Amino acid sequence: MLVSSRLEAAGFANGFSTRLGGVSAFPENSLNLAGFDEDSAENIEENRRRFLSLFDHEYVLASVWQVHGDGIKDVRTMAEARNGNDKYDAVVSAMPDILAGVKTADCVPVLIGDPVSKSFAAVHAGWRGTVAAITAKAVRKLSDEYGADPENMLAAIGPAASCKSYEIGREVMDSFAKNFSDSGKYFTATREGHALVNLHAANRDQLIAEGISEENIQIAPFCTMERTDLFFSYRVEKATCGKTGRLLSVIGRI
Repeated sequence: MLVSSRLEAAGFANGFSTRLGGVSAFPENSLNLAGFDEDSAENIEENRRRFLSLFDHEYVLASVWQVHGDGIKDVRTMAEARNGNDKYDAVVSAMPDILAGVKTADCVPVLIGDPVSKSFAAVHAGWRGTVAAITAKAVRKLSDEYGADPENMLAAIGPAASCKSYEIGREVMDSFAKNFSDSGKYFTATREGHALVNLHAANRDQLIAEGISEENIQIAPFCTMERTDLFFSYRVEKATCGKTGRLLSVIGRI
């Protein structure tokens, strides 16, 4: 897995999984961590055990049933942490012994930690979530519920489809334009009605606009569409193989 050294130094266990070292047939030995309709429960359970064993503490994974919205789950009890069927696209908490986690396979994972309040967030931001400003809303949630100050926060943006490969159509461009006056800066035109979109930059800018220093934001230099040897890519593999695995991005207190 990839680890944000700055979040770790600030007291947050964290990790962005890769596809390596698992038991799933995607095509083989893949670390698929979600997607029960495309893999067996036994495979996913073993893969999650292997992934969680990378941490030096026994954590409970707190994840959600993602729906490409802007809902945020606030986890304050272990029962809430264990219930992964709630429909949200981000998880916030300050509880010890849990890892807030989101699943991706091209969408943008964002991890946020405040070393003062000890609160943290894991965010799933596809293009719909990005348009709905879910990353900005997660920062506000940490501030409202845990008194976290954005000036103290650190953030890591993980591997996702990059602006060099992720082509979108008019629907996405129009949705951005309705919500962001400067949305054009995130697009590079390719052909009529299509463009490449930079979701990494859009989510970085949301963090900055909420008060997180640019120096406190790390961005992983990997595109999931270009590096299918390391990561799952829905856009690449769903079209060619008919199925793809899911990555996990997690954060919790050390």
